[in-house]
Amino acid sequence: MYSLSTLTMAFGLTLFAGLSTSIGAGIAVSKRNPGPAFMAAALGLSAGVMLYVSFMEILPTGLDQLTEAYGGEKAGTWALVLAFFAGIAVIAIIDRLVPEEINPHEPATTEEAARRKRLMKTGVFTACALAFHNFPEGFATFLAGLEDPRIAIPVAVAIAIHNIPEGIAVAVPLREATGSRAKAFWWATISGLAEPVGAVVGFLLLLPLMGPATMGFSFAAIAGIMVFISLDELLPTAEETGEHHHAIYGLIAGMAIMALSLLMFL
Repeated sequence: MYSLSTLTMAFGLTLFAGLSTSIGAGIAVSKRNPGPAFMAAALGLSAGVMLYVSFMEILPTGLDQLTEAYGGEKAGTWALVLAFFAGIAVIAIIDRLVPEEINPHEPATTEEAARRKRLMKTGVFTACALAFHNFPEGFATFLAGLEDPRIAIPVAVAIAIHNIPEGIAVAVPLREATGSRAKAFWWATISGLAEPVGAVVGFLLLLPLMGPATMGFSFAAIAGIMVFISLDELLPTAEETGEHHHAIYGLIAGMAIMALSLLMFL
């Protein structure tokens, strides 16, 4: 049985990592009037983060788990691919079912209203996808904290670093869509709080049930969800600003930031 101090330390590290999305949200909402260049770069950055982490971290982790579960790389790869596209299918169906109506704070033209609707959906989808992604991250950070703080601390710091641009990605479109800095900030914060929630739920309910197959399928499906959102929501919305190069620069910067955050603690 774990001591109270060990549980507290592990949960504290997980909470720290999750709340770092608030830092990104604070950066996003602190700009008085974020222009199209900032908007394009921030959305591109988020897409870069999500694409890089999906292909370079989440899918390889899922493959390792599924290979172990099914006793071979071939079977594990088939399971990974099926789960990846299942995740894409799920988020695509949700995309079709999300209500289009939102209530802007002030009257807008038809074109402006349509833009705000798209931004609102982008922000909410990003928050939900990142919450799904952060849930197993929180569980993993918490478990590392229970087993070895020397491993858990760099893991928590690395997750915190790459959660900052995630907070920006949630807050920017929601601020533009709603006109409210507070709503944008709290949506981003809530998406990060999925990490400590994942820690608690995982510890209380899932730990006895979580095997390699369950974890592998979960990671692959999450990767599919994040790739779909990057390609269907984030990048198209960034391109709509008319700042193509800023969107691409943001995309590359997001990949570089995520790569650095992973390399720092190899």
